[in-house]
Amino acid sequence: MPGADSFREDFGASVVVALVALPLCVGVAVASGVPAELGIVTGVVGGLVTGWFRGSSLQVSGPAAGLTVLVYEAVSTYGLPALGALVLAAGLLQVGMGVLRLGRWFRAISLAVVHGMLAGIGLVLIAGQLYALGGVDAPGKTLAKLGGVHVLGAQADWTAVALGAGTIALLVAWPRVPARLRVLPAALVGVGAATAVAAVLRLPVETVSVTGALDAVAPPGWEEFGVLASVGAVGTVVALALIASAETLFSAAAVDRMHDGPRTEYDQELIAQGVGNTVCGLLGALPMTAVIVRSAANVEAGARTRASRVLHGGWLLLFAVAVPQVLEVVPLAALAGVLLHAGWKLLPARAVASLWRTHRGEAVVLVATAASIVATSLFEGVLVGLGLAVAKAAWETSHVHIEEVWEGERLCVRVVGNASFLRLPKLLDSLEALPHGPSVRLDLSGLRHMDHACLTALEGWERKRMPLPGREGVI
Repeated sequence: MPGADSFREDFGASVVVALVALPLCVGVAVASGVPAELGIVTGVVGGLVTGWFRGSSLQVSGPAAGLTVLVYEAVSTYGLPALGALVLAAGLLQVGMGVLRLGRWFRAISLAVVHGMLAGIGLVLIAGQLYALGGVDAPGKTLAKLGGVHVLGAQADWTAVALGAGTIALLVAWPRVPARLRVLPAALVGVGAATAVAAVLRLPVETVSVTGALDAVAPPGWEEFGVLASVGAVGTVVALALIASAETLFSAAAVDRMHDGPRTEYDQELIAQGVGNTVCGLLGALPMTAVIVRSAANVEAGARTRASRVLHGGWLLLFAVAVPQVLEVVPLAALAGVLLHAGWKLLPARAVASLWRTHRGEAVVLVATAASIVATSLFEGVLVGLGLAVAKAAWETSHVHIEEVWEGERLCVRVVGNASFLRLPKLLDSLEALPHGPSVRLDLSGLRHMDHACLTALEGWERKRMPLPGREGVI
């Protein structure tokens, strides 16, 4: 059991994390096209349910900007009542992956794909929130949103734009103010300041619509599970599970580098997230994932044990049940500003520049993944990125070359490396360029790998070069 000192530090950290989480929960929910209260419900579950598990002691879970795009597409396609069924199925899939000990394998995902996924999410988030900032209805597709940005100026509510821009400016400037003034989190300060300005000046801007957290909870009925019979819904479930799991476990790796406490047990953390998402699905709430912003705030606030993340869920529940009316005065433009800032931070400009200098192939995979997400969807874009990463790895590991060694009057041709069909044309060109006069011995002992296509081609080349009886054959 934690001592008094640990509990005191965890208690203080839980307050900070709850204050960080509150505007993000509401903002993610609004951007996802669901009632604001459902974001808080997910934050409560992330604390009071997932917080008890021992997978990662200091990581904090809740609704994340990384799933906003996928949730919005799911709600638009299948309707809000079906969201619970989709999230529940994704949670059960995560539990199954954890039980099968697949959590550690998420560390094998190419970092270029992960950065590309985050960049794509950031671009989609920015494209959508620009319209929310100006109070303008956004087109359905991301490419249409980007193509219509030039008309925003004529339709935008400039009062709302000013509030949102002020929120962003405060978020950017807040880390540079003296430490003694940074008692409150930047997101809370930004939203609070915009809300105060709107209230004092009586600005005619759109605010958050609130019905009450308990009233917003709507467990899915049996008929809602019928959507799981469609291929598209199954793809959405798989995408929710995989993306939430990847974001969680990469966040865990980052949080582990921030403290000296127990390291994350990846499979246990995957089960914890799965249980949390199962509960969120039963409540009809948003899906959850570990959120690096909240987790970092938890560590920096001095949290020692998982008690801090459990308590943060309690604070969110208290706020949602006791004073939900406070949310009704929050301008939507302020939340759009918070999410625009979050989307901008997801763009890995430094990572792209660094990769372009050192590993250009990785940079291409990153950019292609992000572009595919913008052009298609999150799930399809990630699949494109994974396919490119696999193809790149296969190409880079299939290096093969030949060495020519004279053994008296006979030429020994030694093939070295990894012989796969990807390099077969180059290999055959090199072999065909050898002199035709001397007898040849083909030595394949230097190959670490050879697929069937290469073996068949090399045997055919040797038969062509040594048609006479008595040849030694492939070694």
